[in-house]
Amino acid sequence: MELSDAEVDRVFHALADATRRDIVRRTLVGEASVSALADAYAMSFAAVQKHVAVLAGAGLVTKEAHGRTRIVRADPAQIDRVRGLLDAYADLWRGRIDRLDALLGADHAGRDRAPRGDDRAPRGDDRAPRGDDRAPRGEHDRPQGSH
Repeated sequence: MELSDAEVDRVFHALADATRRDIVRRTLVGEASVSALADAYAMSFAAVQKHVAVLAGAGLVTKEAHGRTRIVRADPAQIDRVRGLLDAYADLWRGRIDRLDALLGADHAGRDRAPRGDDRAPRGDDRAPRGDDRAPRGEHDRPQGSH
């Protein structure tokens, strides 16, 4: 199952914070109560609760009530979906880089065969602007004698 754009936004927002990434790491190793998580950070219990709520909203962790205690667990299925998304991005960029390498390799091979003087003069749109394309001159830039 793919992630919707809204889910992707929530996941990246959730993982943008170092504390939330650490909570995910800790809960991948084993479940933890919100109290135990709060003891691990130099912040208030309420702040850790908010971090857990953001992670739960992104589907990265689940929170289950056991009496007065809230147990937090990472959701491996959601993490696998996120991993799949990141793998797809990596494949996309690897493909783009491979095509760019091939294009640059072909261009380099073509230049090796071209006569030396051909690559020195700009052609077509590579030329610098001339005439009316130049920036207007200011009053202090006028040639001498044209007042």
